[in-house]
Amino acid sequence: MTTPDSQPAPRYRRIVLKLSGETLAGPQGFGIDPEQAAIIARKIKNVYDLGVQVALVIGAGNLWRGSIGVQHGMSQATADHMGMIATVMNGLALQDALERIGVPTRVQTAVMMNQVAEPYIRLRAIRHMEKGRVVIIAGGTGNPYFTTDTAAALRGMEVNADVLIKGTQVDGVYTDDPKKNPQARRFDRLSYSEAIEYRVRVMDMTAITLCMDHKLPLIVLNIWDDHSLLDAVLGKPVGTLIDGE
Repeated sequence: MTTPDSQPAPRYRRIVLKLSGETLAGPQGFGIDPEQAAIIARKIKNVYDLGVQVALVIGAGNLWRGSIGVQHGMSQATADHMGMIATVMNGLALQDALERIGVPTRVQTAVMMNQVAEPYIRLRAIRHMEKGRVVIIAGGTGNPYFTTDTAAALRGMEVNADVLIKGTQVDGVYTDDPKKNPQARRFDRLSYSEAIEYRVRVMDMTAITLCMDHKLPLIVLNIWDDHSLLDAVLGKPVGTLIDGE
């Protein structure tokens, strides 16, 4: 319930937002575009201004894809470590975009680089959020062979998030790729088991399994829709909700 002088009450007190690295890429599809970072920062600020505590996990597909290195004979572990380092670059770009619009931030990383970011420490991340800072968590899990989706689910559980939100380029989970099949049907809601059974492509299966085991709700939405992130935090029906059986 709201009044003319009050803000709407958010449904979720603390969220983890997972973004792919491609979110920061410009029209060319790679690299870091400061204008894209600024757009994402404003969307996050809209949620932050409601008093919601925000942790952000970022990927690195705009800078490096480990699968390409592996295809050329690179060790999977080496390729994954390169990807983890690339996520820190994206995290710093988002930090700059957020700080420039008045949102205090901290970048934490599971890969140690103390000159540019704090080490990821669970209790410190929680304390930062309680103090009104957006925590940008980079470096994946700090281990090869795990995706940043899995890192987002893991961090969501560690910081006691109320929901994990996956921001994508599509407005939810579909029966098929909606870009290729116009007859594809969007799900408003799925159970964890159904999401695993359908092998939902927008989220790593390990991440979904972690969410299921620890009852962490997951929302898949189109981050580029003007109001989708804000609506999700307010509890409005948006995207696809993946939760209990």
